Amino acid sequence: MNKKYEINSNGRVVALRDFGDVEVGDVGGFVESEDNLSHDGDCWVYDDARVSDNARVSGNAQVYGAARVSDNARVYGNAWVTGNAWVTGNALVTDNALVCSDARVYDNAWVTDNARVSDNARVSGNAWVYGYAQVYGAARVYDDALVSGDDVVTE
Repeated sequence: MNKKYEINSNGRVVALRDFGDVEVGDVGGFVESEDNLSHDGDCWVYDDARVSDNARVSGNAQVYGAARVSDNARVYGNAWVTGNAWVTGNALVTDNALVCSDARVYDNAWVTDNARVSDNARVSGNAWVYGYAQVYGAARVYDDALVSGDDVVTE
């Protein structure tokens, strides 16, 4: 395996090779172990973002800012998690999805395709947000709810 990073003594990832917009020596965010961040693709953990427990970031996914990915959550494809967003539990964020600001995605929720979850929005339970759907503001999407297509949920 051609390793793309190592974990320094502070728990931060340090790039061992160039890929995507990351250059050799760049210091990224925090991971608990190499199981948290794939060595394949252009995925990366930036800034003060943290990935812990059994969570996994892979593909070309990006985790920025002070974002948290934990428990058994998965972030992959071209997904972005940024700001103070949290992805926890068994949640999945994939494809070109964006979870940002102070949004929370947790339990068994999925955010996929080109969906956006932002501001103080919460997506939980077995909810699924997909397509070009947008969930923002103080919106709560939960239980077995589906938000899809061009739907917009703000409260």
